[in-house]
Amino acid sequence: MPQLNNIDGMEAAPEFSRNLALLGIGLSVFMGTMDISIVTIALPTLMQDLKASLATIEWVVVSYALVITSLMLGVARLGDMFGKKRVYLLGIAVFGVGSALCALATNAWTLILFRGVQAMGAVMMQALGMGIVTEIFPAEQRGRVMGIIGTAVSLGLAVGHPLGGLLVGTVGWRAIFLVNLPVCLLAWWVVARNVPSDWKGKNGERFDAPGALILFLALVCYALGMTMGQHYGFSSGAAPLLLGACVLGVAAFLWVETTTRHPMMPLGLFKDPQFGLGLLMGWIAFLILGGVFILPIYLQVAEGYSPQQTGFLMLVVPVSMGVVSPLAGWCADRFGARVVSLAGLVLLVVGCLRLSGITLHISAWEYVLRVLPLGLGLGLFHAPNNSSIMGRAPRNRLGVASGLVSLSRTLGNTSGVPLMGAVFSVYFLAAAPGADQADLMAAPPQALVAGVSGAFRLAAWLGTSSIAVALAAWWLERRNEQASPVR
Repeated sequence: MPQLNNIDGMEAAPEFSRNLALLGIGLSVFMGTMDISIVTIALPTLMQDLKASLATIEWVVVSYALVITSLMLGVARLGDMFGKKRVYLLGIAVFGVGSALCALATNAWTLILFRGVQAMGAVMMQALGMGIVTEIFPAEQRGRVMGIIGTAVSLGLAVGHPLGGLLVGTVGWRAIFLVNLPVCLLAWWVVARNVPSDWKGKNGERFDAPGALILFLALVCYALGMTMGQHYGFSSGAAPLLLGACVLGVAAFLWVETTTRHPMMPLGLFKDPQFGLGLLMGWIAFLILGGVFILPIYLQVAEGYSPQQTGFLMLVVPVSMGVVSPLAGWCADRFGARVVSLAGLVLLVVGCLRLSGITLHISAWEYVLRVLPLGLGLGLFHAPNNSSIMGRAPRNRLGVASGLVSLSRTLGNTSGVPLMGAVFSVYFLAAAPGADQADLMAAPPQALVAGVSGAFRLAAWLGTSSIAVALAAWWLERRNEQASPVR
């Protein structure tokens, strides 16, 4: 499949207007990502104010992730059919309305419901943002703009916890939702004025309702299965049944997509192996990133850092990702996406190996030096890999391609947290047989170190497998270039 070049007519748009459009997309991506993390810091306060149990209040987080995961591809297909700009603007508006409703919630269940509304807006933004910037910017600038979008994602993850803590501690928990409203208004105005009306599907195209419904149910089963498995175990209860239903659902979805005239996700996209390999590498990278959630346990319990100190140390990965992403995109535009993303994967494996050798009684600076390659590697990898994927997509499937990139990130993180948590538990229990995992504050520090070390050894192997995939993609790209006739 040939790489996507400039979209007819889009290159005529003024550079200043394109950059303003990128600002509007970046603002809304930042806001949607920040809301993943900003709420978690408020959960204890929400339990107290809304008189809810932990099992109930967890659904404030789960409902948001569940809606985003399950609707990602359906929304992306609607963007291709009816116009990405139109659906994106609707997403900003829905997100703003959902945020206002969340601030007005009077009990836990209404808050959970309104978080679902908020997530419906967020998924429209996450699914289509990369498709829009791919369409309005020329191909030679694609890496740079993907780097800026990557920075918006990283800063959203970084700012969420400290900003949430500040707002909850000074103004109250309702402020973590109200803060979205001025950003929504600004982002909507900038996008509406500066993003040109984009290409839409032909009038005869139909929405693949059966495929969308089957995939929605399969992804709901997956997200619920991973959530319940993380809390109650994967060997019993509802988790294995839900994950089994997900597998059957995906099989049914693939069958429907091969038989319908207007598929929601054209499987022809995967005839280009580099498209699928790029998605696979992105998924593995976010599997690894899921392991970062165990580091606060190590820092607070084993090393004795305060929650405030831990919060600052946890900024290393997202901030370093955000700083490096624009540089990585710039390098990808000049030296090629494959070589830059491969360098990022190598640095990512170095970071995992450094963390797998972690010990007790290290200084804050030594911790930073161990974890920094992880963030730098992810930052180097993410934007060039996304640029390469989006460059392989045809114009009429940019929305679906953008949705698939976002879905690979979401599924990687959803899978990585329980996977790394399970590996952590295995090594933790091997080092301290009979220890109570429910009371980690009383756990032997050396057992926590063993758990972190074991989890990041697995992460290093996953990163190595991703390097092998990257080398295969690079070899295919070089072979195709040599086989193409010289023009």
